[in-house]
Amino acid sequence: MPGTTYDELGKGYAGRRRADARIASVICSALGDVRSVVNVGAGTGSYEPADRIVLAVEPSDIMISQRPLGAAPCVRGSAEALPLDCGTYDAAMAVLTIHHWSDWRAGLREMRRVARQRIVLFTFDAEASDFWLTRDYFPALNELDRRIMPPLGALANELGEFHVTPVPVPHDCTDGFLGAYWRRPHIYLDALARSSMSPFARIDAADGLRRLASDLESGVWHERYARLLDLEALDVGYRLLRWDIEA
Repeated sequence: MPGTTYDELGKGYAGRRRADARIASVICSALGDVRSVVNVGAGTGSYEPADRIVLAVEPSDIMISQRPLGAAPCVRGSAEALPLDCGTYDAAMAVLTIHHWSDWRAGLREMRRVARQRIVLFTFDAEASDFWLTRDYFPALNELDRRIMPPLGALANELGEFHVTPVPVPHDCTDGFLGAYWRRPHIYLDALARSSMSPFARIDAADGLRRLASDLESGVWHERYARLLDLEALDVGYRLLRWDIEA
């Protein structure tokens, strides 16, 4: 999906999509000791490491305008045609963005072209997910994920084998992506919260919202998913992938 998606939906995004420190730690660990990083599809820059040299690349003017003071420098550009010379950064990273690219294969090749040592990709594995939200209330989201999220096998075919780390979502996750509220289901009824979850803009959510609201009001949701209420974190399909580039 082109950058215009967030030109249309991205207002107020920075306030609802704040980096979760626990997820940030996983991303930082995957980057290792690299000193320079290009962040592809950078958005508002919420997971950019503060202790490295970082350049952000982002296609949406709305997203760029919400980058905070003191954020890394940002250039307007697309993943498929990074405005950088070959091998200019130690690492290339991309966080929950590959499904917005018009050609994810071209984007991965560009990351490989500009990175000398490492590629880090935070993504979603629809094939590994059994999330109650998409399974029981919004099956159209499940179908959408399987269309727009590249399978891990296809990613390996493009860039080679990678190291994969499951990233369970904390119950109090501060980053309002689609899986963030697995233990706070009422938030999915909030239109402002949904506006920062781009997949909702691509489906007719009315029926699922009605059923979720009804099940929350009646107590059915809490009875059905009681096992979730004591969990601190849940694996709903998010994965951190790392490619180490051989010299």
